[in-house]
Amino acid sequence: MHSDPHLADPSLADPSLTAEALDAADPLRGFRDRFTLPKDVLYLDGNSLGPLPANTPARVARLVEQEWGEGLIRSWNDAGWYDLPRGLGDRIAPLVGAAAGQTVVCDSTSVNLFKVLTAALRLRPGRQVIVSELGSFPTDLYLTEGVGPARRPTTTPEAPEGSASRPGLRRLLGRDGSTLEELLDGDVAVVLLSHVDYRTGRLQDMSAVTELVHRHGALMVWDLCHSVGALPVQLDASDVDFAVGCTYKYLNGGPGSPAFLYAAARHHAAADQPLTGWFGHADPFAFEPGYRPAPGIGRFLTGTPPLLSFAGLQAALDVWDDVDLAALRTKSLSLTSLFLRLTEPLGLESLTPAEPEQRGSQVSLRHPHARAVVQALIERGVIGDFRAPDVMRFGFTPLYLSHADVRDAAEALREVLASGVWREARFAAPAGAVT
Repeated sequence: MHSDPHLADPSLADPSLTAEALDAADPLRGFRDRFTLPKDVLYLDGNSLGPLPANTPARVARLVEQEWGEGLIRSWNDAGWYDLPRGLGDRIAPLVGAAAGQTVVCDSTSVNLFKVLTAALRLRPGRQVIVSELGSFPTDLYLTEGVGPARRPTTTPEAPEGSASRPGLRRLLGRDGSTLEELLDGDVAVVLLSHVDYRTGRLQDMSAVTELVHRHGALMVWDLCHSVGALPVQLDASDVDFAVGCTYKYLNGGPGSPAFLYAAARHHAAADQPLTGWFGHADPFAFEPGYRPAPGIGRFLTGTPPLLSFAGLQAALDVWDDVDLAALRTKSLSLTSLFLRLTEPLGLESLTPAEPEQRGSQVSLRHPHARAVVQALIERGVIGDFRAPDVMRFGFTPLYLSHADVRDAAEALREVLASGVWREARFAAPAGAVT
């Protein structure tokens, strides 16, 4: 997937290089000025919510004050509102390795998963099995329960869950089998996997997995939420069928910013998605009583786009228009490798692969009191996050983090653990706390 990662990663090639030396040679160092970040904060949670791009407030204000305030309904045409779902999709397309006309921005990740999973099932009549992974992000698992034939009861005294003869069966890697290949057969219609695991940061080989799924006659859906904006993605080159992703993590589109959906052009004519709203109609303003799907990727649209959120995403993509994805990947590996090396003496178990080619852009470390440790770090201005029961996640976003930030964050973690400050009562989880 990548050229020799050890050569691409300067912190691996020469561990004696200082953080300052690595930062001085960083071609992306100027991008930090394009974000608004609080002083005295090391933000290592951009894999959950990206920070504010400096140009976002002005772009949102323009939509509110001029396009809406002055243009009113005329802005659907004059300001190009109507074309934004496709236009923004084409701007995201280079970030996911897709040709134009195959990506739209719309709805949420969950809604888009429902669309593509249902469409994939309908493209494989006679097959009813959905395969996913037990460790997937919960919304992915919930959607595989609620889509199409998977909604039918899967346990009876005659056919307990796990029996390939049951229609509507959902098979989960890590529960029903230890490898993907042993779960694949002629009953499987679609496979849904995360490109980067949200808990561990492990990166899947997209091309190899997709080829394996196709070899068994099934369709492949990738969740790109933790990879888009963190590393180069090659949907077209990997022959992927469908993909979804969010825009509020590494892409920095803002809290609740709209998701995107990719469908390979070869599926457009036959794809039958279930949420047949007016924006996906072939002629929305004809107000016909019956539904006719729009041609191409437009058939995956559903309802009126949330334009205030679209404005924030437009501003974020202005930043991404200038990013070299190869340089992004190189710096990501350098940052994560440096953090892994600096935290290794702390004796924490890393869930994140040491091998660069198997790593996304986060590092996950285990500690029996992970939540308290993370809260103690946040008090010191180092913002990471916690995943139950014992995982500390640290996201490394190359556009605004430096190697010096990584060094300082690792030192803060060392001090928190050495001092035992995390044991203080104020860091304990209150009863009923949401984690």
